[in-house]
Amino acid sequence: MSFQTPITIYDAIKNISSRKYLLPAIQREFVWSEEQIERLFDSIMRGYPIGSFLFWKVSKESVKKYQFYEFICHYHQGKSHNQKAVLMGDEEIISVLDGQQRLTSLYIALKGSYASKVPYMRWNNPAAFPKKYLYLNLLKEADDEDLKYDFRFLTEEDAKKRDENTFWFKVGDILKFDPKKSFELHRFLVNNNLNSDFAGECLFRLSQVIYEERLINYYYLEEDQELDKVLNIFIRVNSGGTQLSYSDLLLSIATAQWDKRDAREEIIKFVDEINNIGRRFAFNKDFVLKTCLVLSDFSDISFKVDNFNAQNMAIIQNNWDKIKESIRTSVELINTFGFDYQTLTSNNAIIPIAYYLYKKGLNTSFVTYSDFRSEREKIKKWLHIVLLKQIFGGQSDNILRIIRDIIRDNLNGFPVDIMKQRLKGTPKSLDFGEDEVENLLEYEYGKRYTFSVLALLYPTLDYNNLFHQDHIHPKSFFTNREKLLKLGVKPEDIDFCLENYNKIPNLQLLQGNINMSKSAKSFIEWLDENYKDDIAKNQYKDLHYLSGLDLSIVNFKEFFCKRKQMMKEKLMQVLMS
Repeated sequence: MSFQTPITIYDAIKNISSRKYLLPAIQREFVWSEEQIERLFDSIMRGYPIGSFLFWKVSKESVKKYQFYEFICHYHQGKSHNQKAVLMGDEEIISVLDGQQRLTSLYIALKGSYASKVPYMRWNNPAAFPKKYLYLNLLKEADDEDLKYDFRFLTEEDAKKRDENTFWFKVGDILKFDPKKSFELHRFLVNNNLNSDFAGECLFRLSQVIYEERLINYYYLEEDQELDKVLNIFIRVNSGGTQLSYSDLLLSIATAQWDKRDAREEIIKFVDEINNIGRRFAFNKDFVLKTCLVLSDFSDISFKVDNFNAQNMAIIQNNWDKIKESIRTSVELINTFGFDYQTLTSNNAIIPIAYYLYKKGLNTSFVTYSDFRSEREKIKKWLHIVLLKQIFGGQSDNILRIIRDIIRDNLNGFPVDIMKQRLKGTPKSLDFGEDEVENLLEYEYGKRYTFSVLALLYPTLDYNNLFHQDHIHPKSFFTNREKLLKLGVKPEDIDFCLENYNKIPNLQLLQGNINMSKSAKSFIEWLDENYKDDIAKNQYKDLHYLSGLDLSIVNFKEFFCKRKQMMKEKLMQVLMS
């Protein structure tokens, strides 16, 4: 490797734009957050070192041998993937082996945009991903004591909001100024009434670090053109710290070793596909790679380089279509159970289901055909149990191997009883005690395990429909003590109400459109309006564990305790039989 004369950020951005700088297939996806990019620019402005870069100079003769990707310019969380570079092969390129995240951050900040999900908004809502640009406040230092310069990703609308301490300058606009004509910067400051010394310092400093200072220090790997050698150097450079996740490293190895398919493209595309099933999931490359190891019956399924050798990768590549079908069918199946990215508390819990389908040769018909109904119900109950017992938490490789062995030896049906017997008395036991069952009812509205408890209490619902977790007595009744007193709740019961209204004994699963109509009405009023027929009303009460209960808010404590006991008895029947 040879050290080269440093270049400016402007030169690096030009090289990215002209596709002189590209990414090898062994590189991972872009993962930096807005905050990381903001801090990078603060470091640059303050003259802090930003590390060196390692580039691989690929000759004209070698360009056609390998696949390369372009840098991301406009980042969109969950959707952005690097585009394949279409090359003529008539000139050499520079491939980035170390420094991709920093260079992409510079490129996004100066030439592109960043769209990350707004918390609590649904993934399928376009408004959840507003397009933001990097701005610098020219009037005030950052509030964060670790930073000096206030860089922030903002929407164009938010950037227009100004006061005596705020003037947001779009960082990418610095490229519109000719660095040799400093009067252009002065004119901008005057035209915008930016008379403070700090504003001038910020703007001129930004221009200086982009155009003048040679901040991109880099080494060339230029003699060795064989991918095996390049891969080895790449691993050495990237596996020593936290810069590269292990799954990214393993995907890089798979990419280098698959000869009939592009492993990176196949796996990333497939992750997107399964995440868009139903109400959306949050699977990742780790899940797919781990499932490949398990389904291929490798004795060692741990994430380490040795398990991604050429022989194993050939097996996975040859069975990739069947592996995909088993995973896809498993996700389609759990979607019918009502799961989504919020309620599926362990991705690895799906792997035994995929393995069972893989070994049985079952396809998507398993999800819908009536012949498989009892088998589906058995798997659904098992999945809720293993999630509530959290048996795939922590290091899950050992439990995955045990369950895989049980399934492989017992393919006449999904072997739940054999699993329970095999794991009895171990830390991964599937058995529940009475205290454990009672503790399940302590879960609260919206928590990750609450859905599984409610689903066990409502086994007959058709989860192809959307069901909401609904407060029987509306949570708006429990905002403060005074409101409860006005509703007639006894003073001595107030603390109990405030502590418990959000727990499962005050929750039900209600079809989405019905829940919207329920709104914040008192439960008795809503029930009388919607179920005027006594037979229908009693059926509703039976389904929702309400029969024989006083449903007035006045006696919430009694209602809660009695319904909790009814639910506990049902769960004990389901989980301890």
